[in-house]
Amino acid sequence: MTTEQQIRDLIERWAAAVHVGDMSTVLADHAPDIVMFDVPPPQQGVRGLNAYRESWPEFFEWQASGALFEIESLDITAGTEVAFAFALLRCGTPEHFERNPEERLRLTIGLRKVDGRWTITHEHHSFADETTSQEISAAEGRAVHEDWFDRTAARDLAGLIEHIAPDIVSYEQDSCSTPASTT
Repeated sequence: MTTEQQIRDLIERWAAAVHVGDMSTVLADHAPDIVMFDVPPPQQGVRGLNAYRESWPEFFEWQASGALFEIESLDITAGTEVAFAFALLRCGTPEHFERNPEERLRLTIGLRKVDGRWTITHEHHSFADETTSQEISAAEGRAVHEDWFDRTAARDLAGLIEHIAPDIVSYEQDSCSTPASTT
């Protein structure tokens, strides 16, 4: 079996277990230090297997009322020791899908190989933010980029960092072998 198929089976097994409320299978392939960012609070995420376990009972109750939780699409990128997957899921009640037929839960999963088996170390669940229209959101995004370009051209460092979170982590490759001249 290929690495991709092993991971696909693991994720599909997990999603089927979520759908039926099978806690032991939901937890089975998760690392003790799992980090999950979920749709409901807490904002800082759920950290550790015990907290992850405690996040599910209320969802299982809702799920038992007839809601769907099924993978619609799943893409996997895998190396020998780490892997990344993203999926779209139908997550909602039949009534919800009558009102919002296109809405999908977005799922991102990070995995690593531990003692020869794939283990989920990170999950992120989200729905698209629909508080503003796509046109307004796109215009706001373009405005930030245009401001960034203008500030870059003006060499305005203070202005450049205006839209950057204070805790950003950034990785850059230095393509210059010698420092650029500032004169």
